[in-house]
Amino acid sequence: MSQDDLKNRASELLEQAGIHIDGDAPIDLRVHDGRLYNRVFARGSLGLGEAYMDGWWDADDLPGLCTRLLTAGLDQELKTLDTLLAHLKARFINLQRGERAFEIGKAHYDLGNDLFQAMLGRRMVYSCGYWAKADNLDDAQAAKLDLVCRKLQLKTGQRVLDIGCGWGEALKYAAEHYGIEGVGITVSQEQADYARDLCAGLPVEIRLQDYHDINERFDAVYSLGMFEHVGGKNYRVYFETVRRCLKEDGLSLLHCIGSNSAPAQTDPWIEKYIFPNSMIPAASQVAAALEDLFVVEDWHNFGADYDRTLMAWRANIEAAWPSLPATYDERFRRMWRYYLAVSAAVFRSRRDQLWQITLSPHGVAGGYRVPR
Repeated sequence: MSQDDLKNRASELLEQAGIHIDGDAPIDLRVHDGRLYNRVFARGSLGLGEAYMDGWWDADDLPGLCTRLLTAGLDQELKTLDTLLAHLKARFINLQRGERAFEIGKAHYDLGNDLFQAMLGRRMVYSCGYWAKADNLDDAQAAKLDLVCRKLQLKTGQRVLDIGCGWGEALKYAAEHYGIEGVGITVSQEQADYARDLCAGLPVEIRLQDYHDINERFDAVYSLGMFEHVGGKNYRVYFETVRRCLKEDGLSLLHCIGSNSAPAQTDPWIEKYIFPNSMIPAASQVAAALEDLFVVEDWHNFGADYDRTLMAWRANIEAAWPSLPATYDERFRRMWRYYLAVSAAVFRSRRDQLWQITLSPHGVAGGYRVPR
């Protein structure tokens, strides 16, 4: 097909989402390089994201444009070999065991604490905030951490395990506000070093450790935003690990992104540039992995709150770019801007959800009263 034919085809598709090429609306796509059309039809979402990184196109309201694309299902019109390969790799290869478990730490979480400090707000919490009564990011993150502690019914002197503890903020909050002792594990050296400093003086131990290797008993076990890196082939092992580590009368909480779609719908651009070896779990996968291990006491969905969280992160990082080191160059900046915009669109369109799943080994006697 000629470039004009490809442009016409692109225009027809975009009009289904109410988007126009070189139009005046904030969601319209402004093309700076005519090679865009061939790149996108040849490589799908990977080509679209890479073209944005290279400055081939722009939109004033990038999250809005991406939301229109997803709501109209245009990504389904652009499935390519890259999409198929990403799907097959996620489905049939165990990308999250052994040394591969540490790849995400090096590729993403070790990018630089300065970047995440600029983006995440007063607390270094890299997961969805809880906006039920909050009107700013810091309050939403504090509300989320407190919600987790209340769901786990934490009490002074209890020993708690945080799987994928990030920069240590959740354990710090639980130790200061609920009097617990904690162990946090992470596969990121940068996170571990930061978390140890953050939790200095508190009864908290931070380890650079894969969750497969832990075999100790705790009163409560939780994970916030780590399960997305576990992989479908390891969900059962993950829950078996939690069950092994949890006391018979304990509670566990899983806070993770979840998909409405069938398993292993991995996006090739996200896989290549943002979260290598990652996979968003489907509800069917989680339910099957829990069988005969736990009673599901509560399955809480507040996925729409992730849009607000991501928009707050986006505002923070945009304000901070001039003060960040030159190592975060313009292509990296466009990559990061696209990542946050696409992520917000995924939740704004309700393609993905945010789950908090509360579990008990045998069922809470008399029933579990759900905090909100």
